[in-house]
Amino acid sequence: MSFPTETVYGLGANALDADAVARIYVAKGRPATSPLIVHVDSVEMAKTLVTAWPEAAEKLAREFWPGPLTLVLPACDVVPAIVRAGLPTVGVRMPRHLLAQELIREAGVPLAAPSANRFTQVSPTTAEHVRRSLGDAVEMVLDGGPCAVGIESTVLSLAGPRAVLLRPGGVTRAQIEAVIGPLGEMDEAPEGAHPSPGMHPRHYSPRTRLLLVKDGVVPAEGRGVYLAYGQKSPPYAARRVGHPELRTDVAVVKMPASAEDYAARLYDELHRADEGGYDWIAVEAVPETPEWEGVRDRVKRAEVRE
Repeated sequence: MSFPTETVYGLGANALDADAVARIYVAKGRPATSPLIVHVDSVEMAKTLVTAWPEAAEKLAREFWPGPLTLVLPACDVVPAIVRAGLPTVGVRMPRHLLAQELIREAGVPLAAPSANRFTQVSPTTAEHVRRSLGDAVEMVLDGGPCAVGIESTVLSLAGPRAVLLRPGGVTRAQIEAVIGPLGEMDEAPEGAHPSPGMHPRHYSPRTRLLLVKDGVVPAEGRGVYLAYGQKSPPYAARRVGHPELRTDVAVVKMPASAEDYAARLYDELHRADEGGYDWIAVEAVPETPEWEGVRDRVKRAEVRE
């Protein structure tokens, strides 16, 4: 079953049933080295899945749950190894979407739920995105409307001596540090199982070739879509060869100027571009400021590297 959260639509199964969880991996074509996030309806349910609930977890849950923050903690044996990709930790979060909360309460069990799409492809932010991506591989899709946050949750590890950001997302690094202090640095991604979803070099990718560009300088050949960041492109860029304002075969999409609004719209625009039969998607580089960290992570991993 697919269901909405405030981040993206998830493909859910009983997190305590290894056979049910295995069907998620098959439906998505997901490698066993990529762990799943477990969704709960309360802090009390989260505590049944972990062997430790440190003070930092309590503070962060109080501040950001329900919401787009996943906490990685030492797992109880009750969590099947397939959910954890064989690791000793599990990621848990309490979604903010009311339909997701109601579903978990009615099920009476935590739900393992990665994004409801084929592995490495663009995550779904509407029910229609799920249907197009997974087709008959998903039996039911609960339609809760467009996702408000639009990119996946922030993943924070509390399993070591210092909190470490594993994946940026809907809760920013600055917001977390305001609650628990400075974060530690993440080591290079290990071989084998990753400590968090979304750590593969290529991820969140449309079928259409995606390129990051600066100053609106897009490919000279082919039909394309140009996602322009916020304000109008600077005047000098219009004089450059390949700038979309000089082209009749380039669709220009003016993206929002705020990181929050941009994130909420990004995946929907990528899905729309995929359906348009274009040769490429050019994404204007977004600011290098902290609030854009989650968006930068998504578009950099989606980029086609020659």
